[in-house]
Amino acid sequence: MPHAYVIGLGKSGIAAARLLKRDGWQLVALDRSTSETLHQQQQELEREGITVKLGYSLELDSSKNLPDLIVVSPGVPWDTPILVTARSLGIETIGEMELAWRHLQSCPWVGITGTNGKTTTTALIAAIFQTAGFRAPACGNIGYAACELALQESELISTPHLDWVIAEISSYQIESAANVAPKIGVWTTFTPDHLNRHGTLENYYNVKARLLRQSEQQVFNGDDAYLRHLGAKYWPDAYWTSAKGKEHLISDAGVYIESGWVMEIFPGSIPKPLVQVATLRMPGQHNQQNLLMAVMTARLAGIEAEAIVQAVANFPGVPHRLEHICTWQGIDFINDSKATNYDAALVGLAAVNSPVILIAGGEAKAGDDSSWLQTIQAKAAAILLIGDAASRFAQRLEEIGYSSYRILETMEQAVPKAAELAKQYEARVVLLSPACASFDQYQSFEQRGDHFRQLCQELLDTN
Repeated sequence: MPHAYVIGLGKSGIAAARLLKRDGWQLVALDRSTSETLHQQQQELEREGITVKLGYSLELDSSKNLPDLIVVSPGVPWDTPILVTARSLGIETIGEMELAWRHLQSCPWVGITGTNGKTTTTALIAAIFQTAGFRAPACGNIGYAACELALQESELISTPHLDWVIAEISSYQIESAANVAPKIGVWTTFTPDHLNRHGTLENYYNVKARLLRQSEQQVFNGDDAYLRHLGAKYWPDAYWTSAKGKEHLISDAGVYIESGWVMEIFPGSIPKPLVQVATLRMPGQHNQQNLLMAVMTARLAGIEAEAIVQAVANFPGVPHRLEHICTWQGIDFINDSKATNYDAALVGLAAVNSPVILIAGGEAKAGDDSSWLQTIQAKAAAILLIGDAASRFAQRLEEIGYSSYRILETMEQAVPKAAELAKQYEARVVLLSPACASFDQYQSFEQRGDHFRQLCQELLDTN
């Protein structure tokens, strides 16, 4: 019986373990952490016959029986020493996304990557495909783990099989998924992020570019400065989008906005209107760009305008990305917890009405914060700083002459203080847009956003 290790017991690691177990592998699932949640998952998996070791890091001894396969969760760095050792010993080492691809590659995939905008674009693409009648669930960093879909597909008897896989694929997942080759690849944006993992901007770019190179057709956001700069040279046959009009398209095939309509153009054809931009209820030009990429993808899949219009009209947005939580005494509380870097936070701040009371902070990332700070000066009446980055952010704000900030330790302190300051400054919005990862205080940006939502509800209940 072949022997495998699964490293990391997040959603994707658990799905990979179950899929390998179903395929007859003898396996051990490992996680170096311990928590009440992990212990509960350990008990559940062991009832299914899967050995789980918590608080344990993989060790390999070439003198002993080595595993045939190692499957890693996205959070495990691809260049961590034990994985480098495993590959040098000839042990096949792959990511959870690659394992899912091996089971689902007979089905066409849409693969969405990018620094920001992935989740909204993925969710909107899935909504359009599903409205058109396709069985096309979203997976990866949104919805199901990819291996969950593979497991479900293998168990189907009477239910129709998948028509499309709509996969949000991060750089972490791409680097451990050498063979994933979508029918349609979508690249939303590209700005510095995850440099603590990838080292250089060039490495980060090349990881993402591999997914697009392996895609049969490519869709690019032509309003992204970095992608636009490289586009004409490296991606001349791609489909491009622009919220700035037809003249901004890099090629003669794509979609653009004109007079409030999303228009499509193909070589040898006249422009055709598809859907009014105002049909999308989400604010901000960045969401118009997300809309364009989703529409272009749908048209490449042969989906007609009627289904696109219906899906866009009914699309509610995605949790944790400019998600309206409540209105309290005329003040909108908005959850943008998914803004885990400066560029995403800038987009969120630019999209809402000012003046704003901003809640920011967490586990800081490398990157250029200058544009974000300029937007703060223009739109934020006050900032409440939380988490590990609070003192660092305070120093940066002082350097630009912005003094309307307060350092607080936790979200519990920040939400009621934000409500108080919003009334004081007559601010229209309280915005959680951290510009940071969440791991200093939370397990994920979702947990951080859920906590914000809970505290907003308590504010409503108390008042």
